[in-house]
Amino acid sequence: MSLEPLKREAAARAVALVTNGMRLGLGTGSTAKHFVDLLAERIRNEGLVVVGVPTSEATRLQAESLGVPLTTLDETPELDLTVDGTDEVDPQLRLIKGGGAAHLREKIVASASKRLIVIADETKEVETLGRFKLPIEVIPFGLGATRRKIEAAMAAAGCKGPLVMRLRADGQPLRTDSGNFVLDADLGRIPDPEGLADRLDRVPGVVEHGLFIGLCSAAILATSAGIKVLGSLEG
Repeated sequence: MSLEPLKREAAARAVALVTNGMRLGLGTGSTAKHFVDLLAERIRNEGLVVVGVPTSEATRLQAESLGVPLTTLDETPELDLTVDGTDEVDPQLRLIKGGGAAHLREKIVASASKRLIVIADETKEVETLGRFKLPIEVIPFGLGATRRKIEAAMAAAGCKGPLVMRLRADGQPLRTDSGNFVLDADLGRIPDPEGLADRLDRVPGVVEHGLFIGLCSAAILATSAGIKVLGSLEG
């Protein structure tokens, strides 16, 4: 069964929360792409007045092509709502994001928002984070030393697994929109997400990681049985 109809259903539930005058964060990824598509439809069909901050160059290009008005966090430093996808969400609304290597900008935009609502299909709900590889964005300088400190931080947090450089299709290291590398930690499970996040935050050379702790207000999950909401959608 294709997951795309479920992703679009979750996006439709989220776009119904958007009201006139909202300042929006526009997420990145396959589910967030549906949100931007549906948002553009409301702008065209209803005259909805909003402005958005894209979390990646891909989202910026999509929004521009559809006529969604855009701004920046320099021009609009406070946002009402960010709607984004997620690679994992647990019962405490802790997330792993960064499958599309946009987690640095996604976290900056989410942190500037009053609310972050993530949209996903049912496969993204987990009891314990870590099944999805944890993306860690690092600067190229001093990579070997940074890698050793990341591995030590993971071990101190009770995590174990390979740390692999993310590559492009041609075998070269992937570069993020900010020009950095991504190391993916295949941990299997993360027993203490807060502890791991804190340790990674203190590693020089780590720009950002994909653990989103205390940022998510609600998750809209499209399941084969209908929409499931974790948390509260109320503003």
